[in-house]
Amino acid sequence: MSLPHAILTALLEKPSSGLELTRRFDRSIGYFWSATHQQIYRELGKLERDGLIRALPAQVPARGQKKEYEVLPDGRAELARWTAAPQDPKPMRDPLLLRLRSAAVIGTAGVDAELHRHLDLHRRQLATYEEIDRRDFPPGKDSEADRLQHAVLRAGIDLEKFWVRWLERTLSDLGE
Repeated sequence: MSLPHAILTALLEKPSSGLELTRRFDRSIGYFWSATHQQIYRELGKLERDGLIRALPAQVPARGQKKEYEVLPDGRAELARWTAAPQDPKPMRDPLLLRLRSAAVIGTAGVDAELHRHLDLHRRQLATYEEIDRRDFPPGKDSEADRLQHAVLRAGIDLEKFWVRWLERTLSDLGE
């Protein structure tokens, strides 16, 4: 149920076309909620059919012109309802952890290389998040919206720090 709400959030921030949404997902929301181009377009169609968004009228009628969408009052109400609703944390599902559990049964050949690869990926993601933090959240930027967006970014930073520490410790425990 979260993809439509992610789209509603993005459209409330800025009316956009499907292509623009896909690009914005890649640069922001996609750090914590990913979606493919096809999923976004499919969801835009559903949201429009449900009366939660609408395509803005084109400035100049043209065949094949991209549609730009905006959120309607019912879409804003649905997002407010969903935002305030209680939701329990979801259990973690991580293929790497399952692969390590499997390696404990069948042997660890190749696991060290994969752990090193993941460590490198998490270090790079951490560096990306820290750069976003420096660039987008200078001292004094502290409106309520800024604080909430910064909290999401800090969650990403903390998660990446966790993975880096955990991977380093796991590699050390395995003698790597």
